[in-house]
Amino acid sequence: MIFTGFIIGLLGSLHCVGMCGPIALALPIVGNSKIELIVSRLLYNLGRILTYAFFGFIFGLIGDRIQLFGLQQIVSIVLGSLIILRLIIPQQYSFIKITFIQKAVGRLKQEFSRMFGINSMKSLFIIGLLNGFLPCGFVYVGIAGAIATGDALQGAGFMALFGLGTLPIMFAASLFSSVLSIKARLNFRRAIPVFSFIIGILFILRGLNLGIPYVSPKMVSHQTQTEINCCSPAEK
Repeated sequence: MIFTGFIIGLLGSLHCVGMCGPIALALPIVGNSKIELIVSRLLYNLGRILTYAFFGFIFGLIGDRIQLFGLQQIVSIVLGSLIILRLIIPQQYSFIKITFIQKAVGRLKQEFSRMFGINSMKSLFIIGLLNGFLPCGFVYVGIAGAIATGDALQGAGFMALFGLGTLPIMFAASLFSSVLSIKARLNFRRAIPVFSFIIGILFILRGLNLGIPYVSPKMVSHQTQTEINCCSPAEK
């Protein structure tokens, strides 16, 4: 299950270049050697991945509580529906427009500006950490997967692998001014909604508990499993 995070991150990495590429390209230069340049860019990406893992831990823990109360089917359907609704609802009605989120994003941008003025390895790592907190529709898809794991550590692993999936293209983008042509990026970004729609459908099917292997397997809640164990005859 958690390895799906890597596949999602890898397939969505060109979307990341489109959204976060300008940040990666504008990163300050630290040192004069190629090794220092590579290390600084790796630190930036490590910061992003750690933030994703943090999100995965928190939302995996939420998923664990959901499973405890036997609500994982409902939540899976809701998550899938939200992913699809996010594709349908016009951009102007996005929750990013909510005032307190706008203020939080504004503070993030202020901190970005401050860190960009400090040419150090530490500042690049912090820029990566902050980058992970920026609103991103594709990260939300990853978070939905972390919830579905139903475990804090697995959720953290899922999102860490999600971040690793984005690493090759984001690392290349932070080193070179142009990784792919603008046309190629636009074509891939057009495919992202289709991919997100498929993921949303898979979440809904998973919640429907149809008994289809890998697509909609039978779910057994923790509560039901406990009842089964309690009612089972004692082993001799």
